[in-house]
Amino acid sequence: MKTGYKLLSAWAIGVFAMAVSGFVLAQDAKSRIAQSIDERATHYGEVAQQIWDFAEVGYLERKSTALLQQQLAEAGFEISAGVAGIPTAFVASWSSGDDGPIIGVLAEYDALPGITQDRNPLRTTIGHKLAGHACGHHLFGTGSVAAAIATKEWMEETGQAGEIRLYGTPAEEGGAGKVYMVREGLFDDVDVVLHWHPSDSNAADVRSSLANKSAKFRFTGLSSHAAGAPERGRSALDGVEAMNHMVNLMREHVPMETRIHYVITSGGAAPNVVPDYAEVYYYVRHPNPAQVNAIFDRVVQTAEGAAHGTDTEMEFEVIHGIYNVLPNISLQEAIHDNLQRVGGVVYNDEERQFANTLRQALPATAPPIEDAAQIRPMVINERGGGGSTDVADVSWAVATGGMRAATWVPGTSSHSWQAVAAGGTTIGNKGMIVAAKTLAFTAVDLLTNPDLVEAAKAEYDERLPDDWEYVPLLGDRPPPLGYRLPPGAQ
Repeated sequence: MKTGYKLLSAWAIGVFAMAVSGFVLAQDAKSRIAQSIDERATHYGEVAQQIWDFAEVGYLERKSTALLQQQLAEAGFEISAGVAGIPTAFVASWSSGDDGPIIGVLAEYDALPGITQDRNPLRTTIGHKLAGHACGHHLFGTGSVAAAIATKEWMEETGQAGEIRLYGTPAEEGGAGKVYMVREGLFDDVDVVLHWHPSDSNAADVRSSLANKSAKFRFTGLSSHAAGAPERGRSALDGVEAMNHMVNLMREHVPMETRIHYVITSGGAAPNVVPDYAEVYYYVRHPNPAQVNAIFDRVVQTAEGAAHGTDTEMEFEVIHGIYNVLPNISLQEAIHDNLQRVGGVVYNDEERQFANTLRQALPATAPPIEDAAQIRPMVINERGGGGSTDVADVSWAVATGGMRAATWVPGTSSHSWQAVAAGGTTIGNKGMIVAAKTLAFTAVDLLTNPDLVEAAKAEYDERLPDDWEYVPLLGDRPPPLGYRLPPGAQ
């Protein structure tokens, strides 16, 4: 028994020593990676700001995707462009050629239409621009590329087994680019996927999101002179307005977590012409994808009723459909630990002055600007709320974890001019670097610690329903490459 005990003790000491050695090596790797990213922070800031200037909307991000692909190709990645039938989508990979996990990193780069703002803490639109990076995807894409390159260089230097793979994912804003990439099987062999998002704070919470389905409803009527022969006309705009009215009445009779929003994208050109064409664009959201489908079907019924009541014709096109995020606590804990190591965003005097001026346009309840330097405690809230993201469909295909970094002045909402403004400055760049380091550090942990990978995959498997089969909410439609173009221009 004593001999066995001694052997067991020696084995345990050996395992402990290897674990300590692996931890020390990982920490040393993180220090080198942080230094590498810091040395290129100015360059990555310039790349991000070029994409801020481009401000290209979903599926039309030609210059943005080319610039990011250039960074990766120059760093030695193998690029597959135009994947999943999407010209602006790509996959960039680098492998050591040995056995090891495949770590994916997501990168977004589409802007939002209908919002512009200069790099100014006061409201200043840019007249010639039709879109702006109000969700910070110029930072998202560049920061993820920085993380992937730093991880690749460390793997190459050390001979670390595995593969780092950067996914260039277009049209997150309502286009569901990632869904088509999931549907194409591009994530089938990946072990873990990492992502991040610009924000007004630093956190790696465990949280879900709202499932979401959208469609454009198009009404066709008969044009005529609105005063001289109104009886001959059948107003397509009447169809849209009747539909909207019925949907607004329906709001009382849907689950309280439901979110429904719409915008009339075409309603006619002149008051004295009965419009023979009109279009309204709808989003339906709920934490449960099944509920989204059920509520969406009711919205379709209102459109059919509106067409019948106005003697017009109606057709609709599903634009996108996405699931709710499937959380992964194992990954979030690892990301949170690395985010704490990296730390938050510290403003210099010029940035502080910018933030204080911009803060005057934020709610009085906005946190102090010093909050950008803090790392928030990890909160577990698995009930979907807030917005939606096509990262969700990736999370149902592979264990996925993410974080957010303070690229905006604390208290700033996404999809706002304040987000565009701060994201166009060094405030945004600094938050991006926080994210790049955190993702790269987590990639190191995953590549050097098989137990972490297995824990994340085991949790993913446990969360999947029995007999799970992925069925995209958007069906089998091809990517809507022209969904951001004006009606009639597609």
